[in-house]
Amino acid sequence: MNLSARCHVLIPAGGTGSRAGTAAPKQYELLAGRMLVLHTLDAFLRLPRIASILVVVAPGDERMPRGEGWRVAACGGETRAQTVAHGLADLQAHGASDDDWVLVHDAARCLLRSQQVERLIDACSRDEVGGLLAQPLADTLKEEEGGRASRTLPRQHKWLAQTPQMFRLGLLRRALERAGSVTDEASAIEGLGLKPLLVPGSADNIKVTWPEDFALAEALLRSRTQ
Repeated sequence: MNLSARCHVLIPAGGTGSRAGTAAPKQYELLAGRMLVLHTLDAFLRLPRIASILVVVAPGDERMPRGEGWRVAACGGETRAQTVAHGLADLQAHGASDDDWVLVHDAARCLLRSQQVERLIDACSRDEVGGLLAQPLADTLKEEEGGRASRTLPRQHKWLAQTPQMFRLGLLRRALERAGSVTDEASAIEGLGLKPLLVPGSADNIKVTWPEDFALAEALLRSRTQ
């Protein structure tokens, strides 16, 4: 195992965020006075062990700010999986190797803390597969049928997947090529018959998805600075 492998961050930001009910893609909405995506970057910019940060946006999208600590590539695809795959190719074109680690993180998870990233890297850096931040399911889980609860599912051994999700670049590239369209990187890795490591995350590492999530995220961000 290559213990000297570098860690790169890949943030797919090519989506429109239609469920958020915003006029522009949600990653560019103002939150506590700054673009949401800039809050997302904060957790990684504080970590010297991160070798590079790449934000992948849709072709023609010029709204993403440029900064000293990250690059922007307008090579997003039609799906998240395509966007991540194109981002991996861009990382390799800029010197990343198959053995390097890539931490894929949702642009809309703007409450991530640097300590959570450190915990994930520490847990996965010696693992053969890699892993992801996740939370054990605390609520009762229902199956829906026609708008009604039809069945209660056992919540034991159920986890809510979060990001970052951390895998070797070469392994993740092969997994995505084989899997096609998946909603997260761990699903693609599972498709190879591998079992990603579950690293306990935090309940406040929410993904801003619905209109009401903006107020919650802003309140949590402001509470950290008081």
